[in-house]
Amino acid sequence: MAAVSLLHAQERRVQNRPYTDLRPFHLGIVVGTNVQDLEFDNVGLQTITMEDGTQMQSLVTADQHNWDMGFNVGVIGEMRLNQYFAFRVAPQLYFGTRSIAFNNYNKRDASGAPHQERQSLRTVYVGAGLDLIYAAQRFNNHRPYIMAGISPVMNLSSKSGDYVQLKKSDVFLEVGLGCDFYLPFFKLRPELKFMYGLSNCLDTSRLPSMRDEVALPYAASVSRAHSKMIALSFYFE
Repeated sequence: MAAVSLLHAQERRVQNRPYTDLRPFHLGIVVGTNVQDLEFDNVGLQTITMEDGTQMQSLVTADQHNWDMGFNVGVIGEMRLNQYFAFRVAPQLYFGTRSIAFNNYNKRDASGAPHQERQSLRTVYVGAGLDLIYAAQRFNNHRPYIMAGISPVMNLSSKSGDYVQLKKSDVFLEVGLGCDFYLPFFKLRPELKFMYGLSNCLDTSRLPSMRDEVALPYAASVSRAHSKMIALSFYFE
């Protein structure tokens, strides 16, 4: 009985859109959700020079304490290379928020815990993913695949009053997996993608001219930062 059930499960079915993968080039749209993260290198104990020339020892650490859901939207263009490989260009907008907590060990509350400051860092990335896709052979109306590529991005948002500011450009390494589902009128592609920033995205150019003595220990507490993102996207082709 089990063998009969297995054979029945593996039966060929009528294929929806049987020739869709034979097109040399096709377009589509993508919508999805994402969570963004920042990986910090904390400076540790540092010497802060005030505007009047006096110096003070400061110990402030920074970390992202919360992960908020964002969303992404874009278009895609995909070129067929052969039966298994395809090259995809996917311009997208990624909207997200990073909640950062700064622990100031120079100031403590009544219980001895460090004083904490918060920053909500909103980001809008516009990027163009350049991805190589390797797909398995299609069976019935689904086809799993894996992908890898890079995505140069531009950061369109920043505030001059933020403790942490990010550079205007970055490059993400992308790896992911997904599956094509062939529906009667279109192809649906859910994809889970992991993105890691390859460069130091922290903007420290303003620190030498910074005059806010209250904000300076927080702004100078981090030496490097790398962006990370997880995106769940749905492609309609």
